Amino acid sequence: MGQQARPVRTAGLGKAVGPQPMPVSGAVLLLPRGEEVSARRPSSVRGTALIRSLGRALARAGRTEGLAVHPVRYRYRGWNGSEAHLAADAEWAADEVVRRYGDVPVCLVGVDMGARAALRVGGHEAVNSVVALAPWLPEEDVAAAAEPVKQLVGRRVLIAHGTNDERTDPELSFRFAARAKKVNREVCRFEVHSDRHGLHGHRGEVLCLAADFVMGALFGCPVSRPVEDALAAPPPIGLRMPLAAGFGRSLKR
Repeated sequence: MGQQARPVRTAGLGKAVGPQPMPVSGAVLLLPRGEEVSARRPSSVRGTALIRSLGRALARAGRTEGLAVHPVRYRYRGWNGSEAHLAADAEWAADEVVRRYGDVPVCLVGVDMGARAALRVGGHEAVNSVVALAPWLPEEDVAAAAEPVKQLVGRRVLIAHGTNDERTDPELSFRFAARAKKVNREVCRFEVHSDRHGLHGHRGEVLCLAADFVMGALFGCPVSRPVEDALAAPPPIGLRMPLAAGFGRSLKR
């Protein structure tokens, strides 16, 4: 018998987090972490704690506004060089949101390599904002093109990074943010002091920051003063904004 062809892998949208809003007036796509190179299928467990917490927090915050929150299922675990599989899957997911829900604003929320995908695909016509947490970004190499930033023009962008991150270099996300700020004033970056890659130490503050930013970007809700100040401040101030302990406890909508 001849060798059977392997089934073609396809990306997918996971089930909406929380009750499905009717109608949908905005969407968040959750992009989990990945690896630099891997043709394996993504793990359903590894590295998902922060993404799951984000999904629940954002679904709660946007319930009355009609926010749909979907995790993205990748075809492969790896970015895989010029194939940029995770970015391609994020772009497919944005197209799928448009197909399902019509002309609604989309925010890409990514962690680690998923954050790189979110930043890379930020130029999609449906996307109006990006949240990149502990983003994996390539080392700067004079022989290779720098990670692009022009696609972020016209989008509101939040980057947050733990200062003690042992997996992804926070200095690289600062440099990326500085380049992005030159072409787009609507970029801010928060430093989570003493926290590591998983952002466990200040999880509550990070979730509140993300929800505050997303609600402002998608629905025009007033954002907190720290986010407002970070967006307005010139670099490096607005790109090294400390995330205060207890952030979010006094936020009111």
